[in-house]
Amino acid sequence: MMKYSMFIIVILFVLSSCIKRQKSNNTGKSKPNIVFILTDQWRSTAIGYDGNSIVKTPNLDELSQEAVIFKNAVSVCPLCTPYRAALMTGRFPTTTGMFMNDLYLPERELCMAEIFKSAGYKTAYYGKWHLDGHGRYNNVQPYRRQGFDHWKALECSHQYNNMPYYENEDFEIKYWDKYSPFAIVEDAGKYLEEMAKDDPPFLLFISLATPHFPHNTAPEEYKQIYPLKDLKMRENVIEDKYPQLREELQGYYAHCTATDKAIGDLILKIKDLDLYDNSIIIFTSDHGEMMGSHGIRPKEKTVAWDESIKVPFLIRYPGIGENEGKEVFSPLHTPDILPTMLSLADIKIPDPIEGEDLSFTIKNPEKQKDRAVLIMSVYPLTITPVTEYRGIRTMQFTYVKTPEKATMLLDNIADPYQLNNLVGKPESRKLQDRMDRLLRKKLKAIGDENFKPKAYYPEIWGYDFSEGPSIPYNVTPGKITRVYTPKK
Repeated sequence: MMKYSMFIIVILFVLSSCIKRQKSNNTGKSKPNIVFILTDQWRSTAIGYDGNSIVKTPNLDELSQEAVIFKNAVSVCPLCTPYRAALMTGRFPTTTGMFMNDLYLPERELCMAEIFKSAGYKTAYYGKWHLDGHGRYNNVQPYRRQGFDHWKALECSHQYNNMPYYENEDFEIKYWDKYSPFAIVEDAGKYLEEMAKDDPPFLLFISLATPHFPHNTAPEEYKQIYPLKDLKMRENVIEDKYPQLREELQGYYAHCTATDKAIGDLILKIKDLDLYDNSIIIFTSDHGEMMGSHGIRPKEKTVAWDESIKVPFLIRYPGIGENEGKEVFSPLHTPDILPTMLSLADIKIPDPIEGEDLSFTIKNPEKQKDRAVLIMSVYPLTITPVTEYRGIRTMQFTYVKTPEKATMLLDNIADPYQLNNLVGKPESRKLQDRMDRLLRKKLKAIGDENFKPKAYYPEIWGYDFSEGPSIPYNVTPGKITRVYTPKK
């Protein structure tokens, strides 16, 4: 009898230890896993659940019914590197100096994976990184991975059918053997299997480079879903200006649908491993795609139109309950994502973070309130059809200024295609003044109230752009390209 009692005591002790290992320090609840799915250049309107009747995204449509849907999620700076830096740090491009593509996010910045690691999480990163600044095909050294330990990633590539990557401590370049969203999700499934066995809380970041151009490289079977004659353009598109526009849109939608399939496979794997109910799952994109809207070429972003700044954003969290499928119209921008994730995981939000915690709104969508969020282009690409700007997006309005003048005032409810610019119109004067005061207040809070022309910012951050600020897309694998580091 005594041996039997001791056996029971040992079993109870082991079970108690396992439970404690999974508990949060503050609430007594299990720490949620985090699965973050980031896509590239996927605008908010190119998705089924947002009302697009042409594009096929059945898996994301299904996920939206089990998640909270942010209808006004915007990219704080609609360009790859600035967005990713703001996401990882919860700080603004003007604070970190990460205002242009192919810059290096210094190790001194406190980043997402480092914070989750300090709370006991395992961390893993798959896919496109674009925060290293040491050349798009150069290996991101382990000490520059900002807290991500398990690593199958590359700085930047859009060779979807021959995608290169580096694996953990192996510095030899490798290649995915199939369309990269399918290959990455399949490999990430193996990581999930290991996490399900060991049962630690984990942060898994899946960075898929689609549906970013080149659009013609989408899988052929997915292109066939979209006959050119059946494609419908947005009402603000000037189709005659771009003869290849339908081919571009066909490939873009094909990438969207193929990527949706990969995301569906990932969600199914999470469910099969019984990880779904204790996971925070986020799906979003870094910025949108103009695709001919307002006469701006396909492949373009960085501008302040909704096609560029608005992105899809779904979040599912443990215990979501009756909030499944609820819509939030209160705007969210990039720096808000990290503090919101930390709050939902019951992790203290570090002081350097500048974004706002929106976890209350996520858990109480019926109590959502309007707010203004910043958008900006600090150092536009040379091909961008507008100059540098700062702006705000609210539930209803977009307001944008350059260093010289106001350029946009749009009522996005009355004018969803943004065809009626209200700037300077006498009947809109009071509204414009109010929006201008609100923008100045937001900029003052981050020390950018008197923002300058773009040439000012490389100088104060010590960057030398004398050879041009952008690394070419056709760089050779393994070759170290230009590196932008501060002047000494």
